[in-house]
Amino acid sequence: MRKLKIHLGHIVKELDIELYAIIPDTLFKLSDAAENNEAEHQIIEGCYYQYKLTKGYSLQNSEVIEVSNFNPSEGRISPNIYVGTLTIPIFENGIERGDFKLEVQSIKTSYRKDYRFMLESITKHATDLILQTNSPVNQTLEIDFDTDSKTLYQQFCFVKSIIDTEDFEVAIHQIIKGPVTTWTTKTENKDVRSLKKLNSRAVRNLIHSQNRVKLPSNHQLRNFGIDSIAIKIGATINEETTDTPENRFIKYVLESFLFFCEEIQLKSKNGSRLHKEAQSVSNKLEAHLQHNLFKEVSRSTTIKLNSPILQKKAGYREVFKNWLMFDLAAKLIWEGGEDIYAGGSKNIAKLYEYWLFFKLLEAVKETFSIQSEEYKKLINKTNDKLGLQLKEGRQIALNGSYQSKERELSIQFCYNKTFGKNHDLSVEGSWTLQMDPDYTLSIWPKHLDIKVAEKTEQIVHIHFDAKYKVKDKKNNSNFKNEDVFKMHAYKDAIRRTGGAYILYPGTDEKPTNFQGFHEILPGLGAFSIRPSEENSGINHLINFITEIKNHFLNRATQRENIATKTYSITKDGKSDSLNEPIPEYFNNEKLIPDETFVLVGFAKNKQNLDWYKEKGLYNFRMNDETGSLIFKNDVVNAKFLLIRESGNSEATHLFKIKSGIRVFSKEKLEDLGLENAKKEHYLVCEFVNENSDMKEFIDVQWNFKELDEYKATVLGKNIRSAAGLPFTTTLTKLMKAKKIKQ
Repeated sequence: MRKLKIHLGHIVKELDIELYAIIPDTLFKLSDAAENNEAEHQIIEGCYYQYKLTKGYSLQNSEVIEVSNFNPSEGRISPNIYVGTLTIPIFENGIERGDFKLEVQSIKTSYRKDYRFMLESITKHATDLILQTNSPVNQTLEIDFDTDSKTLYQQFCFVKSIIDTEDFEVAIHQIIKGPVTTWTTKTENKDVRSLKKLNSRAVRNLIHSQNRVKLPSNHQLRNFGIDSIAIKIGATINEETTDTPENRFIKYVLESFLFFCEEIQLKSKNGSRLHKEAQSVSNKLEAHLQHNLFKEVSRSTTIKLNSPILQKKAGYREVFKNWLMFDLAAKLIWEGGEDIYAGGSKNIAKLYEYWLFFKLLEAVKETFSIQSEEYKKLINKTNDKLGLQLKEGRQIALNGSYQSKERELSIQFCYNKTFGKNHDLSVEGSWTLQMDPDYTLSIWPKHLDIKVAEKTEQIVHIHFDAKYKVKDKKNNSNFKNEDVFKMHAYKDAIRRTGGAYILYPGTDEKPTNFQGFHEILPGLGAFSIRPSEENSGINHLINFITEIKNHFLNRATQRENIATKTYSITKDGKSDSLNEPIPEYFNNEKLIPDETFVLVGFAKNKQNLDWYKEKGLYNFRMNDETGSLIFKNDVVNAKFLLIRESGNSEATHLFKIKSGIRVFSKEKLEDLGLENAKKEHYLVCEFVNENSDMKEFIDVQWNFKELDEYKATVLGKNIRSAAGLPFTTTLTKLMKAKKIKQ
């Protein structure tokens, strides 16, 4: 349907509105709208509709209404992502005359089912939290029906999600089909001739009861002095009955639910959505109570809570559980619920975000331990109300841990965590704009405080965003490209972020996972999490979080290596500058000047220097003697050898080290032509004598005496004996002591 004319005679007799759908098949009139408590005329989110009212009447500009600048009776309706009942006031000469309703459908065809399922699921999670955290809830507290209309509708929605469900209907039918029965005894006057067997009590009644008849003269009982017997006597008979404590309890539950709904009707405005929905549920409950089973069952006086039937038998078990949840749900105030169903709306996207909080929490709990005390952050008790602390914009942080023989980890699972714009590298935040992911899982080593973990790059944040929207109506299984771009924004802007992932209600069986390199983190991706009891896709999310945990147990990951190096490089908040030509690569490995070490040796005469250059060998003292080479990281990993000469303050002989340091005997060096070898053993490094590929160092000399490492070597020592001691420096520092040969 592309065009629809709606008569608004309930407002003004001659009033009509015409709607025109810009996109075909997005305008409907549904016959089943009333039973779903919806307006019968329906449009679709994200679409646009032209409207035209009878001349003289108009709408007002709002978030969804755009009045034409040329004709106030015409304009455009744009519901955007709004889903639910849209109430639109009608004006005549600026005076409101009434309103009409449009139902905005979700583009997702299963949104009705999704909405009911998610609201029911959140109710169950919330009431389970109350029981789990041992909140001081008294079952005898009365429900306050005089509260404001928003809160009343909120409470009703929670209760409705318990009792107006298919599971509850099935449970009642199971009970009606196979009710629990018991045997009872009763006394009834019966003709003695129909009795086959008499007990002692029956014999006494036979002799002493009234309405007697004389016995024949020849009757053998006359021999015992009995002249007459009773015609009828009281006899005990066994009878099966459904009037059991368990069935009386079920009747009590139905009557309690009915009373609640009737009170809601009395306190709500006649014709409102709340009134209609309460009436609908009341009708269902009354239909149950009209069954013969409950007509035969008396009123309950006591509740046998320890009954095995109530706790275990199918049907009874489900109703019993719902009854336990009923009082809690009726007391539960959820401020965030106003985002979902205030004014009759059905904000399915926001409900999906709230529902996903519990699904993610479920996935996190599968891998990590969260203490029960933490759940108290989700439920707040004030007076006789219980507040669910789940609302858009309000941060919730639940702390947990993981402990194994490999490693101990701390975790924090957050909802609405804000990463503010902050250029201080040592604290959490964003270095561009404020970022607000829906959910954040943070992991760090347990021995570190969270602030220290941030400062030292040892914490990793993993973000998730809820997206209850799809690419288009025909293809409702894919996430949107712009959502991936947003994940990139989280990944790139928020410091210490290891990954960012979309959660959407698609049909994909497997998650989409983009890995930065061969490890699971860093990464981006998307998980299809569907509002369903079965096949929700949550197992993929659980497996993913388990993989992340295993990733953190591996101490040799490249991610952890990079994090450690990042802290080492940035901790001082400054970096050296090097604007000098140097080789790009060393043995096909990228040259990083700050991490490229230069071993500085000493040639005491030209004869030794010539031998070094001829053989491509340089020898150091070893053992604990003065001038011995100490095996440190910078010595072992040195890539260049600079040989300085006695009497010169500049050095010109720079060579690439060919292999690691080896031990040579005195005899071996003498065989190679080295004279004046006095020690038994020496440490020797081999270098490349021809450095034709290092054109950047041609005609360059270095004033090594400017180097801090040289100054530290000779500090406080005899300059003559200390001048020949070996030391190491970095290529960055060496190039700062560079001088061009004149």
